Amino acid sequence: MKRIYLDHAATTPMRPEVIEEMLPYFREKFGNASTLYFYGRQAKEALNLARERVASVINAEASEIVFTSGGTESDNFAIAGVAWANQKKGRHIITTSIEHHAVLNICKFLEKRGFEVTYLTVDGYGLVNPQDVKRAIRKDTLLISVMHANNEVGTIEPIEEIGEIAKEKGVYFHTDAVQTFGHIPIDVNKLNVDLLSVSAHKLYGPKGVGCLYIRKGTRIAPFLYGGDQEDKRRGSTENVAGIVGFGKAAELAKEEMEEEIKRLIPLRDRLIKQILEKIKYSRLNGHSTKRLPGNVNISIEFVEGESMLIQLDMKGICASSGSACTSSILEPSHVLTAMGVPAEAAYGSLRFSLGRDNSSEDIDYVLEVLPGIAENLRAMSPLYQERKNKE
Repeated sequence: MKRIYLDHAATTPMRPEVIEEMLPYFREKFGNASTLYFYGRQAKEALNLARERVASVINAEASEIVFTSGGTESDNFAIAGVAWANQKKGRHIITTSIEHHAVLNICKFLEKRGFEVTYLTVDGYGLVNPQDVKRAIRKDTLLISVMHANNEVGTIEPIEEIGEIAKEKGVYFHTDAVQTFGHIPIDVNKLNVDLLSVSAHKLYGPKGVGCLYIRKGTRIAPFLYGGDQEDKRRGSTENVAGIVGFGKAAELAKEEMEEEIKRLIPLRDRLIKQILEKIKYSRLNGHSTKRLPGNVNISIEFVEGESMLIQLDMKGICASSGSACTSSILEPSHVLTAMGVPAEAAYGSLRFSLGRDNSSEDIDYVLEVLPGIAENLRAMSPLYQERKNKE
C-alpha cells in the first residue's frame, strides 16, 4: 500500500543531503568542540558554519544563535531565562491561550513561583489582537510571548505589530517560530523580536536539536548549568552531528522557500475548497489566507477525529487531529476551544500538513477517500440521523 504522509507539522523526514552531511561527524569527525586539538577544531568549525547558516535564515548574527535540544527547550529557556534574569523589574508575563504547551506549561510553572501570567484571548480565526497586547502591558511586565504561527490551525499572527508595541514599551518579546522557520520569510529585525525558538525536525532536519535566537543585549539566565559551551549560555556538550544537519536543513530551506511556498499554497487551497464542497457540515479552522502554506485544519461534524484518523491510516494516509504532543489526550483541542469552535466540531477536527514530497495526486487521493470515510462514520451517529431527519 502506498503511504501518503500529510503530517509535516508533527515532524518531517530527513533529507538525504542532510544525512550525508551529518555522517562524517559520527565517525571520522567525532571530536568534542570544547577541545583544542585537531578533532575538536573540526567540530568547532562545523558548529560555526551551522550557526551562520541558521542565522542567515532569520537575518540574525551568528553570535545570537544558541543551539538547544529542540523547540520545547528553546521555549522554556526563553521564558524562564528572561523571567529569572529580570524579576527585579517585574514578575508579569503576557502570552496567549493558543500557545504550544511548551510555552503554556513553563508559564504555569512560573505562576507557582510568584510570577503572574496574562493569557490573551484570540478571535474566531485564532488571531491575537495587537491592541489587546498593548492594553495588557503593565509597569511590571517583563516579557511577551506570542507564537509566530499556530501549530494546529496554521494561523500566522501579527508578530510585526506586536513587536513594535513591545519595543515601544521596553518589554522583551519572544516568539515560538517552530512552525515557520524555513517555511515562510522571517527577519528578526523587521519583526522586532528579542527571542525566537526553532526546531530542526520541522524542516527536514534531525530530531533532538534546535536553537534559540537571543538578540544581543538581552538579559537572560542560563537554562542549563554546566560547562562554558554556547558562549556560557547553555552548558552541555554540543550535539555536533545534529547541529551540522540542522545547519544544512536551514541552508536548503532558505534556498527553496520561495518556490515551495508557491507550490504548496495551490495544493492547500484546493484541498480546503473541495473538502468543504464534498463534505456537508464541515468547516475550515483558522484564517483562510493568513495561514501556513501547507496547513489544512478542517472540522467535520458528527464524526470523531480519532475515528477518521484510523480509517485514513487504513487507506495509507497519515494525518493528525491536532498537535502531535497532545495526540493521546481525548479532550478537544485547547486551540479550537479558545477560538470558540463548538465542542462537536472541535472533536471532529483533522489537520493535514503538506510538505515537499506531496503532489497533486496525493490531494486527489485524499479527496477520493475522505468523503466516504466521513459518511460511513456518520451513519453510526444518532445526532447525524436526527439532523438529516429535521432537514
